[in-house]
Amino acid sequence: MDFRTLRIDQIGSLSGPSALYEVFARYKQGVATDQELDRAKDAAVRHVVARQVALGLPFVTDGELRRRNFQESFGSSVSGFDVAAEDKAMEGVTTAPLARAEQNFSAPGPAIVTRRKAVARLALARNVPLSEYQFASSLTDTPVKMTVLSPDRISQRFDWQNSAAVYRDMDEFVADVVSITRRIIRELVDAGCRYIQVDAPGYTAYVDQVSLDRMRSRGEDPKRNLERSIAADNAVIEGFDGVTFGIHLCKGNARTIDPATGKVTPQWHREGHYDGIAEQVFSQLKHDRFLLEYDDERSGSFAPLKHIRKQAIAVLGLVTTKRPDLEPYDLLRRRLDAASRHLPLAQLALSPQCGFGGLDHLVIPEDDQWRKLKRIMEVASDVWGQY
Repeated sequence: MDFRTLRIDQIGSLSGPSALYEVFARYKQGVATDQELDRAKDAAVRHVVARQVALGLPFVTDGELRRRNFQESFGSSVSGFDVAAEDKAMEGVTTAPLARAEQNFSAPGPAIVTRRKAVARLALARNVPLSEYQFASSLTDTPVKMTVLSPDRISQRFDWQNSAAVYRDMDEFVADVVSITRRIIRELVDAGCRYIQVDAPGYTAYVDQVSLDRMRSRGEDPKRNLERSIAADNAVIEGFDGVTFGIHLCKGNARTIDPATGKVTPQWHREGHYDGIAEQVFSQLKHDRFLLEYDDERSGSFAPLKHIRKQAIAVLGLVTTKRPDLEPYDLLRRRLDAASRHLPLAQLALSPQCGFGGLDHLVIPEDDQWRKLKRIMEVASDVWGQY
């Protein structure tokens, strides 16, 4: 299968069966055991894999249902970060709908989720994506896609100011991150994985004024940070022949409950459009597929798509994962037509804007998730004649 030219995609997490969340809630309260939670995760992954196969998706994922946070693909795979004794990352985050929702990145919490210092050189302790891939791929003959984390996000969540005893500068740290991530990927490829998504939400920091101000307040040069990250992301994927790499750039997937309706409703993590980084990022990153957020007016216009390399596909996240309502078929067709004025239809594909669920997050109801994925398949089949 040529994953490079797929006309649909599935981004990140999935909503799982209610039984998983019931067990996880008891686990957080100290009532359920590790073994009980592991059994619930196994059952949930079996469930979502079977549903994806039944739907006819050209590849499946495990829905990231083993992870409390998508950044565990790296943070839980390595040793060397200072380990916080408690997790207060999400304390005080606003529950207001249609608002910026950010955690306290300086609070105690897991590595990458919060900014942690290094107490030793990073080392691969266990390959989390590999173990996830091995279980999911044992359930089906359908190819399994896996997600790993971008060096850009990892570097933004590294407390370099307090790590000088271990790393002399950010370049030395990022070199270790690249080396470890390449080993994670090599082991995935050796196990049979041929489609890997790099989660890179950090790139939208370079169009977000709040994030830019934070970088500068730490003594960082955003221009240098961006250059370093592009080079690192390219180094991560270099030389893996026969493997398709997608890179996902979004502005966050925060959700809350609208008190007026009781329904899941959007929040966001960053603001700004792709315009400010598109010429540099879209033309210089060497990934096969750019998975982009385009689900509402906050996404900006399709004009930046003109900077996508001719060899690459722009996967448009036109279907939101922040509301349960189903996008009208005609709306998706019109938006694809609008995008094709800036990039040929042959270089476009369709997907959700981000992930639908996760383990430790407010999720889109599972039935709404499957309806949205089915709608994506319907539109792609009519527009391109294939998935």
